[in-house]
Amino acid sequence: MKKHRLSFLLFLLQVVALTAFAQSSAPSAVHPPVGTTSGGGNGQISLKLVNKHINYKGSPAEYRDPYIQSPKSANIHPDGTKYYVNSLEGCATVVYDMKTHQRLKVINYRFEDKKDAALWSKPSKFYPFTHYTDSLNTFMGKPVESTFSHGGRYLWIPFYRRTFDLNAQDPSAIAVVDTRTDEIVKLMETGPLPKMVACSHDGRHIAITHWGNNTVGLVNVESLNPDDWYHEALLVVDYVLPLNYSLTEQVDRDNKSGYCLRGTVFTPDDKFLLVGCMGDNGGIAVINMETQKYMGRLLGMMPNVRHLVIKDDYLYLSINKAGYVQRIKLDALMSAAQRIGGKTLKIGGWESCKVGEGARTIELSPSGRFVFAACNLASKLFVVDTRTMRTVDTISVDSYPVGLDISNDGRFIIVTSQGRGSQGGNAVNIYEVEYNEPEPVLKDTDGAAVLRQTPTDDSIQTERAETSPLPSTIHSLIDKTYVVIGLVAVLLLFAVWWLVRRRRKS
Repeated sequence: MKKHRLSFLLFLLQVVALTAFAQSSAPSAVHPPVGTTSGGGNGQISLKLVNKHINYKGSPAEYRDPYIQSPKSANIHPDGTKYYVNSLEGCATVVYDMKTHQRLKVINYRFEDKKDAALWSKPSKFYPFTHYTDSLNTFMGKPVESTFSHGGRYLWIPFYRRTFDLNAQDPSAIAVVDTRTDEIVKLMETGPLPKMVACSHDGRHIAITHWGNNTVGLVNVESLNPDDWYHEALLVVDYVLPLNYSLTEQVDRDNKSGYCLRGTVFTPDDKFLLVGCMGDNGGIAVINMETQKYMGRLLGMMPNVRHLVIKDDYLYLSINKAGYVQRIKLDALMSAAQRIGGKTLKIGGWESCKVGEGARTIELSPSGRFVFAACNLASKLFVVDTRTMRTVDTISVDSYPVGLDISNDGRFIIVTSQGRGSQGGNAVNIYEVEYNEPEPVLKDTDGAAVLRQTPTDDSIQTERAETSPLPSTIHSLIDKTYVVIGLVAVLLLFAVWWLVRRRRKS
């Protein structure tokens, strides 16, 4: 009987020890207060948290916004007057004034067949429904990324899925907002699970990257009239992923989606479209825009490519899992692309900089001197000096950041935090940036602000965060307490084992 009691006690102590260590190793939520500053960037750059939009338990009333629900991405209008935040789980895009940060409008994505029929463009042959047949245009849309077109006149916002499509295996949709009125003026079908969207520099094409099945859609938007826009092509990266999942039981589409197509960017001459593949050994898919043909995939960079940005003859990448920013000369990359031959080709010449784990969206300052990286697991915004490819500054962000955009003058950065497993998230942080050398304001040949591509996620599926209002110092004490409990439990385990062994010998 005593032997069984000792065995049971040993089992309980093991459970306590494992639980304590698991809790001590889990990162606690980070909520930096407004006014938080960075380390100073060795005198080169400094950042300050100047405002917030938050919606988590215990959040200060002055910054609370109930419409912020798992914010996925942010886009600052090219004229610098306002910005848009895609509230994924809120099924809405929230519009804010850039100067006052006051909410201007909430664009809701609740559609009905009859009421919104006039908004839909003519159906294409590319996106047939294969699992659902009724009320296809009655749904709520979950906004992911965004990009501007027509000089900032329109904002394109793809939806993760139509809400009735449990496993994102039928066509989704994209909404087009007229930024003069912030009203939806057009709805268009897309492939399954669209995440990234990009506009060509000549304004002729919108590229929509479908995470869900290895395809990329091209929309012709050369006309100024939205009624004239049409689906021009559907391009396949190696193969179309077969989709035949359950209609009642949810599956993991964040990790079972082929190459998991993500970052999307046109080359400066618009001759090629580059698409990052977040899946292992995915690399970068290259599409010839002149022939509208898929050319193959380039390898050689670290795996898990998320975001792509082209600046000053370099292609920059964020490497999600390992937490790196990499770059390569664009000429070298495109020279290699000509030799792919529809297959894969490994290339060298990559420069790397370690940032925080979970490197998601990246953007560059107007001069191209600094890369800003939102690092999800690190809950920080990292700054990389492109002259040395080394980190020069960091600042805390509400856990866990995913999206990021920078104003055309480089003065402000907006970071969105979704959250992970009911921790962190439901936050938008606004930072002001000071440079030791003035940054140029980006202008095009007509003197207008340059329209940059501002794509950004992986791992879309999120839970609305409900985090503790306790200050970070208390969280730190709690974490240390768990460590102490764990150590004590281990010592007790050893003592019990020693007693059991001694009793057996006697």
